[in-house]
Amino acid sequence: MAEVLSQNEIDALLNALSTGEVDVKEIKDNSFEKKVKKYDFRNPQKIAKDQLRTLEIIHDNFSRLLQTFLSGYLRAPVKVSVLTVDQYAYSEFTNAISNPAFLSLIDFEPLDGQIIVDISTNIAFTIIDRLLGGNGEKPVDIRSFTEIEITLLKNMMKRIIGLIAQAWDTVIILTPSLDKIETNSQFAQIISPNETIALITMNLSIGEIEGLMNICIPHIVLEPILEKLSTKLWFSTTKKEATDIDKEILRKRIKNTYINLNVNIGSTRITIGDLINLQEGDVVMLDDMVDGEVCINLGTQIKFYGNPGASKNKVAVQITRVQRDGDVIDD
Repeated sequence: MAEVLSQNEIDALLNALSTGEVDVKEIKDNSFEKKVKKYDFRNPQKIAKDQLRTLEIIHDNFSRLLQTFLSGYLRAPVKVSVLTVDQYAYSEFTNAISNPAFLSLIDFEPLDGQIIVDISTNIAFTIIDRLLGGNGEKPVDIRSFTEIEITLLKNMMKRIIGLIAQAWDTVIILTPSLDKIETNSQFAQIISPNETIALITMNLSIGEIEGLMNICIPHIVLEPILEKLSTKLWFSTTKKEATDIDKEILRKRIKNTYINLNVNIGSTRITIGDLINLQEGDVVMLDDMVDGEVCINLGTQIKFYGNPGASKNKVAVQITRVQRDGDVIDD
């Protein structure tokens, strides 16, 4: 920051110039001297602040998705927020991890390389306690994870990976997958110790228990998409209208999306006494006729009608007509 002169110093400088004590050319020569900026070769800054800001925006979105998912998954109040987004050497990250740890190594396809999601052990044991029916309020002694506990956490991480892809879809379409779970940081060497990483630190609280969640993304993984992480590009692309290519891509994705169709063969009403006394071989009368149409539901809405039958020794329904009410048809 430039030094600010007081009024007395300004007056003294003007007097010196008027009397010739200070040469104007000398001042100009000094102003054109080259300025040296310090650079730490042990911790090179490869990611611009603008790009770190975009990473923060992405993970703000991820934190909201994660908070909603965990609240329902654990049936407990969960709060997730981004604390810091910065860059470090990979060795600084691994040296700060205590054992045992809960580290998820994730293949960041289609980008080359892996990322690491580190969840505090106290949070991991609280999650396990909630999944096994506990209240997750008592602090747990830190110990090694059992095989059953690792399996429970692995199933949860497979669902969280989908949220990571969803948070990144405005930048790149990812298909991440869980490679493995490690409980020792020495076995989680995905890059050399001196490589630069982007480290996103998030605060995760489940009820009264708080801990940290770190997402380590190596620079070599981000390098192919660094240009897309500019906030200028981020906001400029959000204002652009969809092109024909974008519409065609969206149309293909919609066509390849799987949906569940439910066929309602029939229904009836019986008393609880009759339900308790049902035996093998009993016949329950349905309200619908055998030769009548059945309803085919898309979610809770009736979309088609059809006739039940068989095809290639499998139960099937032949669509006879389409329910058009509520459809929006473009001219």
